[in-house]
Amino acid sequence: MRVDVDGVAVHLEDGASLLDAVRLAGGELPTLCHDDRLTSVGSCRTCLVRSGGSVVAACVTPAVDGAVVEVTAGELRELRRDAVELIVSALPPRALDGDADGGELARICHELGLAPDIAQGPGGRGRDDTHPYVHLDRDLCIACGRCVRMCAEVQGTFALTLTGRGADTVVAPGTGGSWADSDCVSCGGCVDTCPTGALTEPGLPVGDRARTSGRTRTTCGYCGVGCSLEVLTRDGEIVAVLPDHDGPVNRGHACVKGRFAHGFLHASERLTRPLLRRDGLLTPVSWSEALDHVARGLRAAVAAGGPDAVAAISSARATNEENYLIQKFMRVAVGTNNVDNCSRLCHAPSAAGLTAAFGLSGGTDSLDDVEGADCLLLVGANPVEAHPVVGARLLRRVLHGARLIVADPRTVGLAHHADVHLRSQPGSNVALFNGLAHVMLAEGLVDDDFLRHRVAGLPELTALLAGYGPDRVAALTGVPAGDLLEAARLYGRAERPAIVYGLGVTEHLHGTDGVRALANLAILRGAVGTGHGFGINPLRGQNNVQGASDMGALPDLLPGYAKVTDPAARARAADVWGAPVPDRPGMRIPEMFAAARAGTLQALWIVGEDVCATDPDTVRVTEALETCPLVVCQELFLSETARHADVVLPAAAWLEKDGTFVNFDRRFQRVRPALDPPGDARTDFAAVHALASALGVDLGCRTPAETLAECARMAPLFAGISHERLDREGAVSWPCPDSLRPGEASLYRERFSTSDGLAHLAACPYLPPGETPDDRYPLVLVTGRRWAHYNSGNMTRRTANLQLEGVDLLDLHPADAARYGLGEGDPVTVRSRYGRAVLTAHLSDDMVPGQVFCAFHFPSSGVNTLTSRHADTVTSCPEYKVTAVRLIPGCV
Repeated sequence: MRVDVDGVAVHLEDGASLLDAVRLAGGELPTLCHDDRLTSVGSCRTCLVRSGGSVVAACVTPAVDGAVVEVTAGELRELRRDAVELIVSALPPRALDGDADGGELARICHELGLAPDIAQGPGGRGRDDTHPYVHLDRDLCIACGRCVRMCAEVQGTFALTLTGRGADTVVAPGTGGSWADSDCVSCGGCVDTCPTGALTEPGLPVGDRARTSGRTRTTCGYCGVGCSLEVLTRDGEIVAVLPDHDGPVNRGHACVKGRFAHGFLHASERLTRPLLRRDGLLTPVSWSEALDHVARGLRAAVAAGGPDAVAAISSARATNEENYLIQKFMRVAVGTNNVDNCSRLCHAPSAAGLTAAFGLSGGTDSLDDVEGADCLLLVGANPVEAHPVVGARLLRRVLHGARLIVADPRTVGLAHHADVHLRSQPGSNVALFNGLAHVMLAEGLVDDDFLRHRVAGLPELTALLAGYGPDRVAALTGVPAGDLLEAARLYGRAERPAIVYGLGVTEHLHGTDGVRALANLAILRGAVGTGHGFGINPLRGQNNVQGASDMGALPDLLPGYAKVTDPAARARAADVWGAPVPDRPGMRIPEMFAAARAGTLQALWIVGEDVCATDPDTVRVTEALETCPLVVCQELFLSETARHADVVLPAAAWLEKDGTFVNFDRRFQRVRPALDPPGDARTDFAAVHALASALGVDLGCRTPAETLAECARMAPLFAGISHERLDREGAVSWPCPDSLRPGEASLYRERFSTSDGLAHLAACPYLPPGETPDDRYPLVLVTGRRWAHYNSGNMTRRTANLQLEGVDLLDLHPADAARYGLGEGDPVTVRSRYGRAVLTAHLSDDMVPGQVFCAFHFPSSGVNTLTSRHADTVTSCPEYKVTAVRLIPGCV
């Protein structure tokens, strides 16, 4: 449509507002109640224009073809000026303290020529400074409602409301009481959108964001969502971390960790010098002394047991370039494939299952595609807590009409908004997915043409599914047959269905079978590679767990997922590296620990992983470290693992690094340093080079950019990706075999990447989990994550997040609490067949009687001493989600 704005013709899309027209014409209007991310309400009346003979609020007035809009007429400017002056006059004088950089309100007043002395309100409504990250000055609130809409429409928490009447209206937590006791999840969106400074970050005056000496765009180093952030610095300190409004994944949003939990950078416990164990004590030494000790130890290990007597655990927290360099070091400098990363503990079944079904190890579609689904099947994931930005985007989709099926034992997060909640017994995933597939086949809710031309394995699956009728599946899973039927019909009849899943699918004895059986649903529906749906997509836990595997930090795969057993892949690597590649797969992480206990592993190098806190059956893990002659650890802090090391090398954090990460939907994004590492701490990139030099080995790859370029030469999947391109475009999805073509955000549109080009259905029978409750251990423990902390908590426990969640809680149903004589907040000892943990009881109706849940963010609680040695039969991923336990009141 065409609109005339003060004589300037502009062309707009349908649905645009007059405010859009004014901006497109080069004008600007004050908009105290408007934020482009939110629903427009037109309550402040500061964006007044004339159109069709009437004075209207531009933000809520739709543009129509042929409209003539007046903006600059003197009387209109005065009307806008009067509206702003009326709002400001009720505020206390401090509302306009400072200059035009003091915030949105100050800037608007400056542009309108309003002097600071117009603010003459009495104040006296008080403050709420109870929250560690969000402070409220009620006197500066103009009741614009932007914070309330931000909390509801973008975050989806609905924690805020407007209370009072008339001039006394003010924002407040929806639950009443203090901000600290509210449902606020500390995303910071309310602070970002507040135009007056009523909501601020503690210790950060509104104008300080503009008065900074450094602005660095980087990618968040917490979970695998891949949020783009802008880091503001001054005098070597972080002033604020803000969500990037142009971020391809987060779109101006963030969570409490990425936004606020950066205080760990300057924690007094940061390691700033290498440590070497002498006479049983870790003692500060120089880098040269530490590296010399490690080099001698590696040579001795190889001399004693050959190259395979050395192993490395690479890091999902490290950059792609660092992971590439670590696996190259092991294969070139040591001569072994003994390298693995923590995807072994979480999404190794995803890699195995998705590769077997479709040919590649990543999810089939992007988050942008998934957000367009009309039916979401969310399985074994709680993104509202573990991946808050994704959780918020999915919730927005549901609130706008998408149907939602949640399969999870607990009623948490998005389950509260589900059309159907399938509360299956932990460990019964394969039976549940087979039951859904049975109904889809029986009722014709499949894509017959897709199955005929692009799929293999249908006869075998059909024969298996005959034994998974709704009644039998109900007996196996605990899910009522009616719920199973309703869920299958919702998914099967959707025009654009999507599956999103998490560790509740993979961390099982039969986790790979679970991924295959879940993928069957997308294949049967024809929802992969057709445009009729958005496939199946795993949510990744750590920031670069996808990238660590992409870069070849795996015992059986080279960069780009080429097999070490493939002579052509080894030849290509040898050509690039100038050194041969071992042809036998190396050890997985559990095998490394077993070899250390057996005395055959002589040296273990652990980069950025606290295996004594996060790995299962941690008593045995600790035993392995104590037995191994040389343990080298690169870390930020003296973690539980570092305490058992012989050499500890101080590492840089993600805000101090240069490189790239790959997020959960296969997007490469840039990581840039906002600060220098403290003291003698070094990036993992620099540390690997230094160790190689100590061994007399030149790894090449002088810079992170050169490293990614070398990886692109080795791996066709990444051939078109470079630092230069990412700096220019922001994000590129793999596969991207050509620098002149875009990456493939959605896969398999022409063919699947399997050897025959077909998607492969899998006939996976249900097999019971490794643990079952009995009279001695009558409850099932499921472990996972909480919203305020990250992984072992090494970073978040050194920030104010500790005020939001200070202990590991054990969630249990009130009926179980009564049975054991437990009340809210009581100490409780949890015992399994493997160990004990002391937690704090939290009574919750979200739980099912007979099941309990806890996180593992506080190593002192000992949660992972409880978990079993059972692991996925294909990938060795631990069975974190099913452990039989009993409860004992108190600390026993």
